[in-house]
Amino acid sequence: MSSRFEIGKADFLLDGKPIRLLCGELHFARIPREYWAHRLKLLRAMGLNTVAVYLFWNRHEPHPGKFDWSGMADAAAFIKLAQQEGFLVCLRPGPYVCAEWEMGGLPWWLLKKKDIQLRSSADADYLAAVERYLKEVGRVLAPLQLPHGGPIALVQVENELGAYGTDRPYMEAVRKFLLAAGFTDVPLTACDWSSNFTQNALPGVLSTVNFGNSAERNVAEFKRKRTGDGPVFVSEYWSGWFDHWGKPHETRPIAGALQDLGWILDNGGSFSLYMTHGGTTFGPWAGAGGPPYDPIVTSYDYNAPLDEAAKPTEKYHALRALLAKWQPDGKPLPAIPEPLPVIAIPEVSLTERAPLFASLPRAIRAEKPAAMESYDLGFGAVLYRTTLPAGPEGVLKLAEAHDWTQVFVDGVRVGVLDRRRNQSTLRLPAREKPAQLDVLVEAMGRINFGRGIHDRKGLVGEASLDGKPLMGWEVFPLSWGESPLAGLRFSEKAPTEGPAFHRGSFTLTQTGDTYLEMKGFRKGMAWINGNALGRFWHIGPQQTLYCPGCWLKKGKNTLVVLDLETPTRATVVGRTAPILDELVVDLSQRHRKPGQTLRLEGLTPTHTGTFGPGGEWQEARFAAPAKGRYLCLEALSAHDNSVYTTLTELELLGPDGKLLPRSAWKIAYADSEELIGESGTADNVFDLQPVTFWHTAWSSDKTAHPHQLVVDLGSEQTVTGIRCQPRQDNDHGRIKAYRVFLSTTLFPGL
Repeated sequence: MSSRFEIGKADFLLDGKPIRLLCGELHFARIPREYWAHRLKLLRAMGLNTVAVYLFWNRHEPHPGKFDWSGMADAAAFIKLAQQEGFLVCLRPGPYVCAEWEMGGLPWWLLKKKDIQLRSSADADYLAAVERYLKEVGRVLAPLQLPHGGPIALVQVENELGAYGTDRPYMEAVRKFLLAAGFTDVPLTACDWSSNFTQNALPGVLSTVNFGNSAERNVAEFKRKRTGDGPVFVSEYWSGWFDHWGKPHETRPIAGALQDLGWILDNGGSFSLYMTHGGTTFGPWAGAGGPPYDPIVTSYDYNAPLDEAAKPTEKYHALRALLAKWQPDGKPLPAIPEPLPVIAIPEVSLTERAPLFASLPRAIRAEKPAAMESYDLGFGAVLYRTTLPAGPEGVLKLAEAHDWTQVFVDGVRVGVLDRRRNQSTLRLPAREKPAQLDVLVEAMGRINFGRGIHDRKGLVGEASLDGKPLMGWEVFPLSWGESPLAGLRFSEKAPTEGPAFHRGSFTLTQTGDTYLEMKGFRKGMAWINGNALGRFWHIGPQQTLYCPGCWLKKGKNTLVVLDLETPTRATVVGRTAPILDELVVDLSQRHRKPGQTLRLEGLTPTHTGTFGPGGEWQEARFAAPAKGRYLCLEALSAHDNSVYTTLTELELLGPDGKLLPRSAWKIAYADSEELIGESGTADNVFDLQPVTFWHTAWSSDKTAHPHQLVVDLGSEQTVTGIRCQPRQDNDHGRIKAYRVFLSTTLFPGL
């Protein structure tokens, strides 16, 4: 039966009658296909009537012109299931989606063009690829629009482009491609933040807004800036947040969400809960923040109402009680589906090994190393091999090693370079004769947000020894995207040290979901019966991998683990609950090194001022332009009189009054950061995320004002002013009085 879905003056209209969208985001690519119906029933029982669905372009077009709509990529099957459960669907096809997914959903092969301009109207090749993709999306999904008997009621044009830049012609092009693909019978939308949605707004496309707190203020700002009528649709209300390797597990309390969602409903709005159920970013698909580079964990639990395995949480029950009041005609909610079985698995020993260096493909010879994409490789790692001359100790420099690099000399590991720390050099030992240099570079996920999405992997820059380029390489592309290397030869007699695949088996009499504890291993990926579970890393906070029961079988099961280091014990245990918050704290992540104390005595501030109260952006212009490479923001007091400083985003104005680019910025110093109780790292002040912030230490080592943050701008800049976004969820630690210093050289004491 076909229906009409329209945008009225103040409401969405279904067959001419007002309807409130009680929407939940669900990513079918993060859920085993066998569980799709179960997850949808849980959303229905929560009180939702609409499902928001992202498409991940790189999942559907793994190679140019070759499309995949099978298995967990079968979007049409998922959308039809949603319809069977009584949902409308908000389709969000991209081409870019973010979603903490590899490259924001853009396919890696776009980066094979060296000067590609992603998300831009200026690149004809990029636009041609987008047009081909959206035409294919239309072929598969346009017949499922509501007027044709399907459930698709809204289709989104691109995603949060305002956080990337201003390019209205690009938005026009994407809209044109969607219309040409057949999405002509339902309204189009475009989402962004309340602070930037006007940058790329299009007439005839409904603007929607994303945020994670302060609903009344965000909606008021949105309504004040938008032109024309239409319903208020909070297209993403962030129910939680995602985790990064080496940082504390993120949680968000339920009280704020209940207050915000209640206010939205009381004031005539609609919402989509991002996420309602996050699931798992299986295989190689987890993305990364940055710059600075900040890889995201495998679990997409998101502290959502339904946890990683779709177990209802306290948030679920609280929101269900709220939404029960908004059901049409007071209709009771469906019963909550029975949980899926969960099992424990006794300790499994992985006794067989296939050393990585003994399983290499045929070498490619090259004078200089190049990025992974140039070898037609999207995921995995690249081993670069050359011969070092005899000589004394020397400094190896890898200008851009993306992302986690191990260096071996004659088979012995001599060091690790971690892109998260901006590490690029290490000292090589003296050599009495020529020696083999192996550089193993693992790709950990491409940046999924901001300008950093042009994120090539492997050795992107020059490799040199004591300043002299190293030439004459053998290159071994190693692919372990969704399945291990073919032709592995396992043996219990293989060496126990060094990068290797480890294999073991176990027998089950019954199946069920479980969580594989990976603490005995160090860093790598795992596969169960050929299904890719995802990445693990001993640093945490995630210490288990979710293993769906539908991927297990009665009888023999085979587990393969790739450990890029040497495991402390090659065993795995299947637990009945996840471990997502066990962080191996590395205090060297702090931006204050031992012995550092910033000294500002005798220096003249570039600017002194006072920020106003509240959560709005604060802007101050300097009395005169100032030049410098290093900027120090010193917080002298807080509006709530606390000893802490918090700051969400820091921006600088250039000589033309426009914002300076931040892609080259690095934190040079922070007097205090909270890294244990929460992720209060100073890097958060330029991560483009409105819900993360720098927070000075509170779980230990509390210190009073003043608090200082020093940013290396990458090169000397002319600065005319400063913009700061205070902490958004509450007023704790918001900066009141402050000083700004600019210097061409690093400040004294650093």
